Amino acid sequence: MTKKSTPDILRIAVAQLNPTVGDIQGNLAKAREARADAARQGADLVLFTELFLAGYPPEDLVLKPAFLAACERAAEDFAKDTADNGPGVIIGVPLKRKSGVHNAIVFADGGKIVAERFKVDLPNYGEFDEKRVFQPGPDMPGPVNFRGVRIGIPICEDIWGELGVCETLAESGAEILLVPNGSPYYRAKMDVRHQVAIRQVIESGLPLLYANQLGGQDELVFDGASFAINADHSLAFQMSQFEETVAITMWRRGDEGWACVEGPMSKIPEREEADYRACMLGLRDYVNKNGFKNVVLGLSGGVDSAICAALAVDALGEERLRAIMMPYRYTSSDSLKDAEDCARALGCRYDIVPIHEPVDGFSHALTQLFEGTKEGITEENLQSRARGTILMAVSNKFGSMVVTTGNKSEMSVGYATLYGDMNGGFNPIKDLYKMQVYALSRWRNTHVPPGALGPSGEVIPKNIIDKAPSAELRPNQTDQDSLPPYPVLDDILECLVENEMGVDDIVARGHDRDTVHRIEHLLYIAEYKRRQAAPGVKITKKNFGRDRRYPITNRFRDRG
Repeated sequence: MTKKSTPDILRIAVAQLNPTVGDIQGNLAKAREARADAARQGADLVLFTELFLAGYPPEDLVLKPAFLAACERAAEDFAKDTADNGPGVIIGVPLKRKSGVHNAIVFADGGKIVAERFKVDLPNYGEFDEKRVFQPGPDMPGPVNFRGVRIGIPICEDIWGELGVCETLAESGAEILLVPNGSPYYRAKMDVRHQVAIRQVIESGLPLLYANQLGGQDELVFDGASFAINADHSLAFQMSQFEETVAITMWRRGDEGWACVEGPMSKIPEREEADYRACMLGLRDYVNKNGFKNVVLGLSGGVDSAICAALAVDALGEERLRAIMMPYRYTSSDSLKDAEDCARALGCRYDIVPIHEPVDGFSHALTQLFEGTKEGITEENLQSRARGTILMAVSNKFGSMVVTTGNKSEMSVGYATLYGDMNGGFNPIKDLYKMQVYALSRWRNTHVPPGALGPSGEVIPKNIIDKAPSAELRPNQTDQDSLPPYPVLDDILECLVENEMGVDDIVARGHDRDTVHRIEHLLYIAEYKRRQAAPGVKITKKNFGRDRRYPITNRFRDRG
Protein backbone atom coordinates (compact mmCIF):
# COMPACT_ATOMS: atom_id res chain seq x y z
CA MET A 1 0.00 0.00 0.00
CA THR A 2 1.51 3.32 -1.06
CA LYS A 3 2.03 5.76 1.80
CA LYS A 4 -0.32 8.74 1.65
CA SER A 5 0.69 12.18 2.79
CA THR A 6 -1.79 14.38 4.60
CA PRO A 7 -4.15 15.90 2.02
CA ASP A 8 -2.81 19.43 2.18
CA ILE A 9 0.87 18.89 3.06
CA LEU A 10 3.65 17.69 0.73
CA ARG A 11 7.26 17.29 1.83
CA ILE A 12 9.63 17.49 -1.12
CA ALA A 13 13.31 16.67 -0.74
CA VAL A 14 15.67 18.46 -3.13
CA ALA A 15 18.70 16.31 -3.92
CA GLN A 16 21.42 18.83 -4.82
CA LEU A 17 24.14 16.31 -5.53
CA ASN A 18 27.39 15.81 -7.45
CA PRO A 19 27.06 12.98 -9.99
CA THR A 20 29.88 11.81 -12.27
CA VAL A 21 29.29 11.49 -16.00
CA GLY A 22 29.30 7.84 -17.01
CA ASP A 23 29.39 6.46 -13.46
CA ILE A 24 25.88 5.06 -13.69
CA GLN A 25 26.16 2.67 -10.75
CA GLY A 26 27.91 5.27 -8.63
CA ASN A 27 25.20 7.81 -9.42
CA LEU A 28 22.51 5.24 -8.61
CA ALA A 29 24.17 4.51 -5.27
CA LYS A 30 24.27 8.25 -4.54
CA ALA A 31 20.58 8.54 -5.44
CA ARG A 32 19.67 5.64 -3.15
CA GLU A 33 21.59 7.17 -0.28
CA ALA A 34 19.84 10.50 -0.82
CA ARG A 35 16.40 8.85 -0.93
CA ALA A 36 17.14 6.99 2.31
CA ASP A 37 18.20 10.27 3.92
CA ALA A 38 15.04 11.97 2.65
CA ALA A 39 12.90 9.12 3.97
CA ARG A 40 14.40 9.52 7.44
CA GLN A 41 13.43 13.19 7.28
CA GLY A 42 9.83 12.35 6.37
CA ALA A 43 9.88 13.27 2.67
CA ASP A 44 7.02 12.28 0.38
CA LEU A 45 8.94 12.93 -2.83
CA VAL A 46 12.61 13.35 -3.85
CA LEU A 47 13.50 15.57 -6.79
CA PHE A 48 16.83 14.86 -8.49
CA THR A 49 18.52 16.94 -11.16
CA GLU A 50 18.73 16.73 -14.94
CA LEU A 51 20.09 13.44 -16.37
CA PHE A 52 21.30 12.53 -12.89
CA LEU A 53 21.81 8.83 -13.54
CA ALA A 54 23.93 9.53 -16.62
CA GLY A 55 25.68 12.58 -15.26
CA TYR A 56 25.33 15.90 -17.06
CA PRO A 57 26.22 16.70 -19.76
CA PRO A 58 26.82 13.20 -21.16
CA GLU A 59 27.49 14.58 -24.65
CA ASP A 60 28.07 11.83 -27.24
CA LEU A 61 27.88 9.05 -24.68
CA VAL A 62 24.16 9.00 -25.39
CA LEU A 63 24.93 7.85 -28.93
CA LYS A 64 26.12 4.53 -27.49
CA PRO A 65 23.28 1.99 -27.18
CA ALA A 66 25.07 0.24 -24.30
CA PHE A 67 25.19 3.47 -22.32
CA LEU A 68 21.49 4.14 -22.85
CA ALA A 69 20.60 0.59 -21.86
CA ALA A 70 22.66 0.82 -18.67
CA CYS A 71 21.00 4.12 -17.74
CA GLU A 72 17.51 2.72 -18.25
CA ARG A 73 18.31 -0.39 -16.20
CA ALA A 74 19.47 1.87 -13.36
CA ALA A 75 16.22 3.85 -13.56
CA GLU A 76 14.18 0.65 -13.43
CA ASP A 77 16.18 -0.65 -10.47
CA PHE A 78 15.69 2.64 -8.62
CA ALA A 79 11.97 2.57 -9.33
CA LYS A 80 11.71 -0.83 -7.63
CA ASP A 81 13.11 0.72 -4.44
CA THR A 82 9.96 2.80 -4.10
CA ALA A 83 7.94 -0.32 -3.28
CA ASP A 84 8.94 0.25 0.35
CA ASN A 85 6.17 2.85 0.82
CA GLY A 86 8.85 5.52 1.17
CA PRO A 87 9.18 8.67 -0.94
CA GLY A 88 8.51 8.71 -4.65
CA VAL A 89 11.27 9.94 -6.94
CA ILE A 90 11.74 12.14 -9.98
CA ILE A 91 15.12 11.46 -11.57
CA GLY A 92 16.76 12.47 -14.83
CA VAL A 93 17.83 9.79 -17.32
CA PRO A 94 18.34 9.55 -21.10
CA LEU A 95 15.71 7.31 -22.68
CA LYS A 96 15.55 5.81 -26.17
CA ARG A 97 12.01 5.52 -27.47
CA LYS A 98 10.38 5.21 -30.90
CA SER A 99 10.44 9.00 -31.18
CA GLY A 100 14.22 9.09 -30.63
CA VAL A 101 16.69 9.53 -27.80
CA HIS A 102 15.32 11.95 -25.21
CA ASN A 103 16.58 13.99 -22.30
CA ALA A 104 13.99 12.64 -19.89
CA ILE A 105 12.84 12.05 -16.34
CA VAL A 106 11.18 9.05 -14.84
CA PHE A 107 8.64 9.47 -12.05
CA ALA A 108 8.60 6.39 -9.80
CA ASP A 109 6.33 5.49 -6.91
CA GLY A 110 4.94 2.31 -5.42
CA GLY A 111 7.73 0.17 -6.87
CA LYS A 112 7.28 1.13 -10.53
CA ILE A 113 7.76 3.89 -13.06
CA VAL A 114 4.44 5.73 -13.18
CA ALA A 115 5.37 8.33 -15.78
CA GLU A 116 8.05 9.51 -18.20
CA ARG A 117 8.46 13.06 -19.40
CA PHE A 118 10.70 14.35 -22.18
CA LYS A 119 12.47 17.68 -22.51
CA VAL A 120 10.79 19.72 -25.22
CA ASP A 121 13.10 22.72 -25.64
CA LEU A 122 16.67 21.55 -26.37
CA PRO A 123 19.34 24.23 -25.83
CA ASN A 124 21.79 24.74 -28.68
CA TYR A 125 23.84 27.80 -27.73
CA GLY A 126 26.90 28.61 -25.65
CA GLU A 127 28.03 25.51 -23.80
CA PHE A 128 24.96 23.53 -24.90
CA ASP A 129 24.54 21.47 -28.07
CA GLU A 130 21.81 19.01 -27.11
CA LYS A 131 20.27 19.00 -30.56
CA ARG A 132 23.26 16.95 -31.71
CA VAL A 133 22.35 14.00 -29.52
CA PHE A 134 18.72 14.32 -28.39
CA GLN A 135 15.32 14.60 -30.00
CA PRO A 136 12.82 16.99 -28.42
CA GLY A 137 9.78 15.50 -26.77
CA PRO A 138 7.18 14.87 -29.48
CA ASP A 139 4.38 16.35 -27.37
CA MET A 140 3.99 18.98 -24.71
CA PRO A 141 4.23 17.29 -21.29
CA GLY A 142 1.18 16.98 -19.10
CA PRO A 143 1.18 16.90 -15.29
CA VAL A 144 1.71 13.71 -13.29
CA ASN A 145 -0.74 12.80 -10.53
CA PHE A 146 1.29 12.02 -7.42
CA ARG A 147 -0.78 10.96 -4.42
CA GLY A 148 -3.51 13.42 -5.32
CA VAL A 149 -1.25 16.31 -6.36
CA ARG A 150 -0.88 17.19 -10.05
CA ILE A 151 2.81 17.96 -10.65
CA GLY A 152 4.27 19.56 -13.76
CA ILE A 153 7.86 18.67 -14.63
CA PRO A 154 9.46 20.96 -17.19
CA ILE A 155 13.15 20.09 -17.66
CA CYS A 156 15.71 22.91 -17.46
CA GLU A 157 15.55 24.71 -20.84
CA ASP A 158 11.77 24.15 -20.87
CA ILE A 159 11.53 27.11 -18.48
CA TRP A 160 14.25 29.19 -20.20
CA GLY A 161 12.86 29.07 -23.73
CA GLU A 162 9.77 30.50 -25.37
CA LEU A 163 7.74 27.38 -26.11
CA GLY A 164 5.24 27.92 -23.31
CA VAL A 165 5.82 24.60 -21.57
CA CYS A 166 4.91 25.96 -18.13
CA GLU A 167 1.75 27.65 -19.39
CA THR A 168 0.71 24.42 -21.07
CA LEU A 169 1.25 22.50 -17.84
CA ALA A 170 -0.84 25.04 -15.93
CA GLU A 171 -3.63 24.82 -18.50
CA SER A 172 -3.47 21.01 -18.18
CA GLY A 173 -4.13 21.18 -14.44
CA ALA A 174 -0.64 21.23 -12.89
CA GLU A 175 -0.55 22.61 -9.34
CA ILE A 176 3.22 22.79 -8.73
CA LEU A 177 6.17 23.01 -11.16
CA LEU A 178 9.18 20.89 -10.20
CA VAL A 179 12.14 21.62 -12.48
CA PRO A 180 15.25 19.38 -12.67
CA ASN A 181 18.20 21.41 -13.96
CA GLY A 182 21.79 21.15 -15.11
CA SER A 183 22.53 24.86 -15.13
CA PRO A 184 26.27 25.69 -15.17
CA TYR A 185 27.81 28.54 -13.22
CA TYR A 186 28.89 31.83 -14.63
CA ARG A 187 29.27 35.10 -12.82
CA ALA A 188 25.91 36.56 -11.67
CA LYS A 189 24.01 33.50 -12.98
CA MET A 190 21.88 33.34 -9.81
CA ASP A 191 20.13 36.60 -10.65
CA VAL A 192 19.39 35.31 -14.14
CA ARG A 193 17.92 32.05 -12.81
CA HIS A 194 15.68 33.90 -10.36
CA GLN A 195 14.42 36.16 -13.15
CA VAL A 196 13.70 33.20 -15.42
CA ALA A 197 11.79 31.41 -12.64
CA ILE A 198 9.77 34.48 -11.69
CA ARG A 199 8.78 35.01 -15.32
CA GLN A 200 7.43 31.46 -15.49
CA VAL A 201 5.61 31.85 -12.18
CA ILE A 202 3.96 35.02 -13.49
CA GLU A 203 2.97 33.39 -16.79
CA SER A 204 1.72 30.12 -15.28
CA GLY A 205 0.42 31.33 -11.91
CA LEU A 206 2.09 28.31 -10.28
CA PRO A 207 4.86 27.96 -7.68
CA LEU A 208 8.14 26.67 -9.09
CA LEU A 209 10.89 24.61 -7.49
CA TYR A 210 14.27 24.82 -9.27
CA ALA A 211 16.61 21.91 -8.40
CA ASN A 212 20.12 22.34 -9.77
CA GLN A 213 23.08 19.98 -10.13
CA LEU A 214 26.31 20.47 -8.21
CA GLY A 215 29.92 19.71 -9.17
CA GLY A 216 32.58 20.06 -11.82
CA GLN A 217 32.39 18.36 -15.21
CA ASP A 218 35.37 19.15 -17.41
CA GLU A 219 35.15 22.93 -18.00
CA LEU A 220 31.69 23.37 -16.50
CA VAL A 221 30.94 23.91 -12.82
CA PHE A 222 27.42 23.35 -11.53
CA ASP A 223 26.90 25.43 -8.43
CA GLY A 224 23.67 24.02 -7.01
CA ALA A 225 21.91 26.94 -5.32
CA SER A 226 18.48 25.31 -5.77
CA PHE A 227 15.49 27.46 -4.83
CA ALA A 228 11.73 27.92 -5.11
CA ILE A 229 9.52 30.85 -6.05
CA ASN A 230 5.97 30.89 -4.69
CA ALA A 231 3.00 31.98 -6.75
CA ASP A 232 3.14 35.40 -5.08
CA HIS A 233 6.65 35.80 -6.63
CA SER A 234 8.42 35.56 -3.27
CA LEU A 235 11.57 33.52 -2.73
CA ALA A 236 10.34 30.50 -0.77
CA PHE A 237 13.69 28.90 -0.04
CA GLN A 238 17.29 29.15 -1.19
CA MET A 239 19.80 26.31 -0.91
CA SER A 240 23.53 26.84 -0.59
CA GLN A 241 25.86 27.38 -3.51
CA PHE A 242 28.78 24.96 -4.14
CA GLU A 243 27.66 22.56 -1.38
CA GLU A 244 26.24 19.06 -1.79
CA THR A 245 23.12 18.55 0.30
CA VAL A 246 19.64 17.04 0.53
CA ALA A 247 17.11 19.56 1.82
CA ILE A 248 13.53 19.01 2.93
CA THR A 249 10.97 21.59 1.89
CA MET A 250 7.38 21.64 3.13
CA TRP A 251 4.51 22.64 0.85
CA ARG A 252 0.97 23.43 1.98
CA ARG A 253 -2.21 23.64 -0.04
CA GLY A 254 -4.33 26.67 0.73
CA ASP A 255 -7.22 28.56 -0.81
CA GLU A 256 -4.87 30.05 -3.41
CA GLY A 257 -3.15 26.78 -4.23
CA TRP A 258 0.17 25.35 -3.13
CA ALA A 259 2.94 27.30 -1.44
CA CYS A 260 6.29 26.35 0.00
CA VAL A 261 6.13 27.31 3.68
CA GLU A 262 9.35 25.81 4.98
CA GLY A 263 12.85 25.27 3.63
CA PRO A 264 16.46 26.43 3.98
CA MET A 265 17.39 30.05 3.39
CA SER A 266 21.10 30.18 2.61
CA LYS A 267 23.09 33.28 1.71
CA ILE A 268 24.51 33.36 -1.81
CA PRO A 269 28.21 34.33 -1.88
CA GLU A 270 29.40 37.65 -3.23
CA ARG A 271 31.18 37.82 -6.58
CA GLU A 272 34.81 37.13 -5.58
CA GLU A 273 33.85 34.32 -3.22
CA ALA A 274 31.60 32.72 -5.81
CA ASP A 275 34.27 32.86 -8.51
CA TYR A 276 36.92 31.48 -6.18
CA ARG A 277 34.72 28.63 -5.00
CA ALA A 278 33.78 27.78 -8.59
CA CYS A 279 37.47 27.54 -9.51
CA MET A 280 38.16 25.46 -6.41
CA LEU A 281 35.28 23.06 -7.04
CA GLY A 282 36.12 22.72 -10.72
CA LEU A 283 39.75 21.84 -9.96
CA ARG A 284 38.85 19.43 -7.16
CA ASP A 285 36.35 17.48 -9.24
CA TYR A 286 38.55 17.38 -12.34
CA VAL A 287 41.45 15.94 -10.34
CA ASN A 288 39.40 13.53 -8.22
CA LYS A 289 36.94 12.32 -10.85
CA ASN A 290 39.80 11.59 -13.24
CA GLY A 291 41.72 9.65 -10.61
CA PHE A 292 44.80 11.83 -10.07
CA LYS A 293 46.42 11.41 -6.67
CA ASN A 294 48.14 14.78 -6.65
CA VAL A 295 49.13 17.78 -8.77
CA VAL A 296 52.28 19.69 -9.64
CA LEU A 297 52.74 23.26 -10.86
CA GLY A 298 55.50 25.70 -11.60
CA LEU A 299 55.61 28.35 -8.88
CA SER A 300 57.26 31.38 -10.47
CA GLY A 301 56.78 34.07 -7.86
CA GLY A 302 54.02 35.64 -9.98
CA VAL A 303 50.39 36.10 -9.07
CA ASP A 304 48.93 33.57 -11.53
CA SER A 305 50.92 30.60 -10.25
CA ALA A 306 50.41 31.77 -6.66
CA ILE A 307 46.62 31.80 -6.88
CA CYS A 308 46.66 28.43 -8.67
CA ALA A 309 48.76 27.04 -5.82
CA ALA A 310 46.29 28.44 -3.29
CA LEU A 311 43.38 26.93 -5.22
CA ALA A 312 45.13 23.56 -5.37
CA VAL A 313 45.78 23.49 -1.63
CA ASP A 314 42.25 24.65 -0.87
CA ALA A 315 40.75 22.07 -3.22
CA LEU A 316 42.99 19.09 -2.51
CA GLY A 317 45.05 19.72 0.61
CA GLU A 318 48.67 20.76 1.04
CA GLU A 319 49.94 17.17 0.84
CA ARG A 320 48.62 16.80 -2.73
CA LEU A 321 50.43 19.80 -4.24
CA ARG A 322 54.06 19.87 -5.32
CA ALA A 323 55.30 23.33 -6.31
CA ILE A 324 58.49 23.68 -8.33
CA MET A 325 60.48 26.89 -8.83
CA MET A 326 62.58 26.71 -12.01
CA PRO A 327 64.94 29.70 -12.00
CA TYR A 328 67.06 30.94 -14.88
CA ARG A 329 69.55 33.78 -15.05
CA TYR A 330 66.75 36.36 -15.41
CA THR A 331 64.80 35.16 -12.37
CA SER A 332 64.91 37.94 -9.78
CA SER A 333 65.74 37.48 -6.13
CA ASP A 334 62.26 38.84 -5.39
CA SER A 335 60.68 36.01 -7.37
CA LEU A 336 62.76 33.40 -5.59
CA LYS A 337 61.76 34.79 -2.20
CA ASP A 338 58.11 35.31 -3.14
CA ALA A 339 57.71 31.76 -4.45
CA GLU A 340 59.28 30.29 -1.32
CA ASP A 341 57.15 32.49 0.94
CA CYS A 342 54.00 31.45 -0.91
CA ALA A 343 54.82 27.74 -0.66
CA ARG A 344 55.65 28.11 3.02
CA ALA A 345 52.38 29.95 3.72
CA LEU A 346 50.43 27.20 1.94
CA GLY A 347 52.39 24.39 3.56
CA CYS A 348 52.95 22.49 0.30
CA ARG A 349 56.06 20.72 -0.92
CA TYR A 350 58.47 23.12 -2.63
CA ASP A 351 61.39 22.18 -4.86
CA ILE A 352 63.90 24.26 -6.83
CA VAL A 353 65.06 22.92 -10.19
CA PRO A 354 67.39 25.37 -12.03
CA ILE A 355 67.02 25.34 -15.81
CA HIS A 356 70.40 26.81 -16.83
CA GLU A 357 71.76 23.51 -18.13
CA PRO A 358 68.77 22.40 -20.23
CA VAL A 359 68.30 25.88 -21.76
CA ASP A 360 72.01 26.20 -22.53
CA GLY A 361 71.92 22.68 -23.93
CA PHE A 362 69.09 23.51 -26.30
CA SER A 363 70.87 26.71 -27.35
CA HIS A 364 74.08 24.82 -28.02
CA ALA A 365 72.26 22.13 -30.01
CA LEU A 366 70.67 24.81 -32.20
CA THR A 367 73.82 26.91 -32.71
CA GLN A 368 74.49 25.67 -36.24
CA LEU A 369 70.85 25.93 -37.34
CA PHE A 370 70.50 29.44 -35.91
CA GLU A 371 73.84 30.75 -37.17
CA GLY A 372 73.61 34.28 -38.53
CA THR A 373 70.28 35.08 -36.80
CA LYS A 374 69.58 37.46 -33.93
CA GLU A 375 68.48 36.28 -30.52
CA GLY A 376 64.86 37.02 -29.70
CA ILE A 377 61.55 35.41 -28.77
CA THR A 378 62.71 31.98 -29.94
CA GLU A 379 65.48 31.90 -27.37
CA GLU A 380 63.17 33.29 -24.68
CA ASN A 381 60.67 30.54 -25.38
CA LEU A 382 63.34 27.90 -24.82
CA GLN A 383 63.17 28.84 -21.14
CA SER A 384 59.43 28.32 -20.99
CA ARG A 385 59.66 25.05 -22.91
CA ALA A 386 62.40 23.74 -20.64
CA ARG A 387 60.14 24.45 -17.66
CA GLY A 388 57.21 22.74 -19.39
CA THR A 389 59.34 19.67 -20.09
CA ILE A 390 60.46 19.46 -16.46
CA LEU A 391 56.89 19.66 -15.19
CA MET A 392 55.75 16.99 -17.63
CA ALA A 393 58.66 14.76 -16.57
CA VAL A 394 57.59 15.07 -12.93
CA SER A 395 54.03 14.33 -14.02
CA ASN A 396 55.10 11.20 -15.90
CA LYS A 397 57.38 9.97 -13.13
CA PHE A 398 55.03 10.45 -10.19
CA GLY A 399 51.57 10.41 -11.80
CA SER A 400 50.88 14.03 -10.84
CA MET A 401 48.64 16.14 -13.03
CA VAL A 402 50.24 19.40 -14.14
CA VAL A 403 48.19 22.46 -13.24
CA THR A 404 48.74 25.15 -15.85
CA THR A 405 48.44 28.74 -14.75
CA GLY A 406 47.75 31.15 -17.62
CA ASN A 407 44.96 33.71 -17.22
CA LYS A 408 42.35 34.74 -19.78
CA SER A 409 44.08 38.04 -20.61
CA GLU A 410 47.26 36.21 -21.64
CA MET A 411 45.44 33.49 -23.54
CA SER A 412 43.35 36.09 -25.36
CA VAL A 413 46.38 37.76 -26.93
CA GLY A 414 48.64 34.72 -27.17
CA TYR A 415 50.98 35.82 -24.38
CA ALA A 416 51.80 32.19 -23.64
CA THR A 417 54.16 29.53 -25.01
CA LEU A 418 52.88 26.36 -26.62
CA TYR A 419 54.58 23.28 -25.13
CA GLY A 420 55.95 25.53 -22.41
CA ASP A 421 53.90 27.38 -19.81
CA MET A 422 50.77 26.11 -21.58
CA ASN A 423 51.64 22.51 -20.68
CA GLY A 424 49.21 20.95 -18.27
CA GLY A 425 46.08 18.96 -17.66
CA PHE A 426 43.80 21.62 -16.22
CA ASN A 427 43.78 25.37 -15.63
CA PRO A 428 41.62 26.68 -12.76
CA ILE A 429 42.05 30.36 -13.80
CA LYS A 430 41.67 29.91 -17.55
CA ASP A 431 38.55 32.09 -17.63
CA LEU A 432 39.75 34.83 -15.26
CA TYR A 433 41.14 38.06 -16.66
CA LYS A 434 44.30 39.38 -15.03
CA MET A 435 42.56 42.01 -12.92
CA GLN A 436 40.13 39.36 -11.70
CA VAL A 437 43.11 37.23 -10.67
CA TYR A 438 44.34 40.12 -8.55
CA ALA A 439 40.89 40.66 -7.04
CA LEU A 440 40.54 36.98 -6.09
CA SER A 441 44.07 36.93 -4.67
CA ARG A 442 43.27 39.85 -2.37
CA TRP A 443 39.99 38.22 -1.39
CA ARG A 444 41.66 34.90 -0.54
CA ASN A 445 44.20 36.63 1.69
CA THR A 446 41.40 37.76 3.98
CA HIS A 447 38.94 34.87 3.63
CA VAL A 448 38.90 31.08 3.78
CA PRO A 449 36.05 29.73 1.64
CA PRO A 450 33.77 27.01 3.04
CA GLY A 451 35.15 23.57 2.31
CA ALA A 452 38.69 24.84 1.71
CA LEU A 453 41.51 22.66 3.01
CA GLY A 454 44.10 25.45 3.03
CA PRO A 455 45.20 27.74 5.86
CA SER A 456 43.81 31.09 6.91
CA GLY A 457 45.76 34.31 6.69
CA GLU A 458 47.88 35.70 3.88
CA VAL A 459 48.66 32.83 1.52
CA ILE A 460 49.68 34.99 -1.46
CA PRO A 461 52.50 37.31 -0.33
CA LYS A 462 51.66 40.98 -0.70
CA ASN A 463 54.74 41.58 -2.82
CA ILE A 464 53.43 39.13 -5.44
CA ILE A 465 50.25 41.18 -5.75
CA ASP A 466 51.99 44.57 -5.68
CA LYS A 467 54.92 44.05 -8.07
CA ALA A 468 54.76 44.56 -11.84
CA PRO A 469 53.95 41.26 -13.58
CA SER A 470 56.74 39.76 -15.67
CA ALA A 471 57.53 36.53 -17.50
CA GLU A 472 61.21 37.18 -16.64
CA LEU A 473 62.47 35.85 -19.97
CA ARG A 474 64.92 38.73 -20.47
CA PRO A 475 66.53 41.40 -18.26
CA ASN A 476 64.13 43.87 -16.61
CA GLN A 477 61.16 42.57 -18.59
CA THR A 478 57.59 43.43 -17.63
CA ASP A 479 54.36 42.33 -19.31
CA GLN A 480 53.55 45.90 -20.20
CA ASP A 481 56.62 46.22 -22.39
CA SER A 482 54.49 44.50 -25.04
CA LEU A 483 50.94 44.79 -23.72
CA PRO A 484 48.77 47.72 -22.61
CA PRO A 485 48.28 48.10 -18.84
CA TYR A 486 46.08 45.24 -17.69
CA PRO A 487 43.09 47.43 -16.71
CA VAL A 488 43.08 48.76 -20.28
CA LEU A 489 43.73 45.38 -21.87
CA ASP A 490 41.05 43.63 -19.84
CA ASP A 491 38.40 46.21 -20.69
CA ILE A 492 39.17 45.96 -24.41
CA LEU A 493 39.11 42.17 -24.22
CA GLU A 494 35.82 42.08 -22.34
CA CYS A 495 34.35 44.31 -25.04
CA LEU A 496 35.67 42.06 -27.82
CA VAL A 497 35.13 38.65 -26.24
CA GLU A 498 32.24 38.90 -23.82
CA ASN A 499 30.19 41.54 -25.63
CA GLU A 500 31.25 41.13 -29.31
CA MET A 501 31.51 44.92 -29.59
CA GLY A 502 32.75 46.67 -32.71
CA VAL A 503 35.95 48.70 -32.76
CA ASP A 504 34.09 52.03 -33.04
CA ASP A 505 32.05 51.26 -29.92
CA ILE A 506 35.17 50.29 -27.99
CA VAL A 507 36.97 53.47 -29.06
CA ALA A 508 33.90 55.42 -27.91
CA ARG A 509 34.62 54.07 -24.38
CA GLY A 510 37.87 56.05 -24.44
CA HIS A 511 40.34 53.54 -25.88
CA ASP A 512 42.98 54.32 -28.49
CA ARG A 513 41.92 53.04 -31.91
CA ASP A 514 45.34 51.65 -32.87
CA THR A 515 45.51 49.80 -29.57
CA VAL A 516 42.08 48.29 -30.09
CA HIS A 517 43.00 47.19 -33.62
CA ARG A 518 46.19 45.61 -32.32
CA ILE A 519 44.42 43.71 -29.53
CA GLU A 520 41.72 42.52 -31.92
CA HIS A 521 44.44 41.22 -34.27
CA LEU A 522 46.28 39.45 -31.44
CA LEU A 523 43.01 37.91 -30.27
CA TYR A 524 42.32 36.41 -33.69
CA ILE A 525 45.82 35.11 -34.44
CA ALA A 526 46.08 33.40 -31.03
CA GLU A 527 43.13 31.12 -31.76
CA TYR A 528 45.43 28.25 -32.73
CA LYS A 529 47.07 28.38 -29.31
CA ARG A 530 43.76 28.34 -27.48
CA ARG A 531 42.68 25.24 -29.44
CA GLN A 532 45.67 23.45 -27.88
CA ALA A 533 45.22 24.81 -24.35
CA ALA A 534 44.28 22.72 -21.33
CA PRO A 535 40.63 22.77 -20.23
CA GLY A 536 39.75 25.08 -17.38
CA VAL A 537 36.87 26.33 -15.26
CA LYS A 538 34.20 28.43 -16.96
CA ILE A 539 33.62 31.62 -14.94
CA THR A 540 32.42 34.19 -17.48
CA LYS A 541 29.41 33.99 -19.73
CA LYS A 542 31.66 33.41 -22.73
CA ASN A 543 34.69 31.22 -22.11
CA PHE A 544 37.14 30.08 -24.75
CA GLY A 545 36.18 26.70 -26.13
CA ARG A 546 32.55 25.84 -25.39
CA ASP A 547 31.12 29.33 -25.71
CA ARG A 548 33.38 31.07 -28.24
CA ARG A 549 34.16 29.07 -31.36
CA TYR A 550 36.12 31.19 -33.80
CA PRO A 551 37.97 29.80 -36.84
CA ILE A 552 41.74 29.49 -36.67
CA THR A 553 42.06 30.55 -40.31
CA ASN A 554 40.41 33.96 -40.24
CA ARG A 555 41.24 37.15 -42.13
CA PHE A 556 38.38 39.29 -40.84
CA ARG A 557 39.36 42.48 -39.05
CA ASP A 558 36.96 45.22 -37.97
CA ARG A 559 38.23 48.33 -39.75
CA GLY A 560 34.90 50.16 -39.88
